[in-house]
Amino acid sequence: MSAQLTANKAVSFSQCKLLYTNAAQLPQVECLQALVSQHGLSLSLSAELITVKLNQKNRELLSAESTQPILLLNDKNKLSWLSGGLSVAPEWDKLQRRVVSAGRKTELLLQAAKIAADSHVIDATAGFGHDSLILASTGARVTMLEQQPLIALLLLEEQQRMSMQPNWQKLMSRLHIINTDALSYFMNVQNMTALDATDDIDVVYLDPMFPEDSYQDSKTGKGAKVGKHMQALHHLASPPTLAQEQQLLQNAQALVSSNVNDSIDVNGDGDKIKHQGRVIVKRPQHAPLLANETPDDSWQNGAVRFDGYFV
Repeated sequence: MSAQLTANKAVSFSQCKLLYTNAAQLPQVECLQALVSQHGLSLSLSAELITVKLNQKNRELLSAESTQPILLLNDKNKLSWLSGGLSVAPEWDKLQRRVVSAGRKTELLLQAAKIAADSHVIDATAGFGHDSLILASTGARVTMLEQQPLIALLLLEEQQRMSMQPNWQKLMSRLHIINTDALSYFMNVQNMTALDATDDIDVVYLDPMFPEDSYQDSKTGKGAKVGKHMQALHHLASPPTLAQEQQLLQNAQALVSSNVNDSIDVNGDGDKIKHQGRVIVKRPQHAPLLANETPDDSWQNGAVRFDGYFV
């Protein structure tokens, strides 16, 4: 989930503190500055060596006293965002077991997306990138769109860090992270497609922000609890309006409609079937439909559902 296509309450930061714990980390600080420059992130990092112990009390004090968002580079060179006293980061290494075992029997997202190793997927609301990893575990190429430069930097640094580990390199090579808003990207790609200047897109995946209370059933109060990553993202963005949801869904559908006559090998056995372009929308189990549009199919468990809109 990301702060993509949000309402007017969305917050965007151009100035950010980067706190590091050891003078020996200066090369890593310079590397982060280089990532900001290389990817054109509208983010200015003010680096500062911090000497206090980063316990929970000091994290809360830093959060309360700073008027700028804070990035922390801990003594293990892991980058995190200090949000409300909580350190949040993509932490892709913690998903290793899930990524390795990912398949349609265990992942509702893959049941809904029905992608193959030669598929191209756009995760239009990347957030911390956890769903992108599951999508890329199939061998598919995944373009990750993240509007907030602060979150984009966390993603880029995580990709760079994980690429240093041999067993993650192939997966990391299939991820392409772009700091942009979904609608601008959709329109640009559609213009390029008209000029035959880009390849086909098989699936667009949407996980837009939604109200915090939509995680629970309004009648029973039961449902999934909001984790720290979600809490942090709610500090950056508000849910999209109905008009914005309609625009997002319509543009996503238009993007996958250009290659509906292609065939793909969905099972990896050489037998190809006619491709069906898809927009997959992730929602809490009890959340309303995106743009009030009824999906063609839906996959769900006790906490989440994936609505599929087919072209």
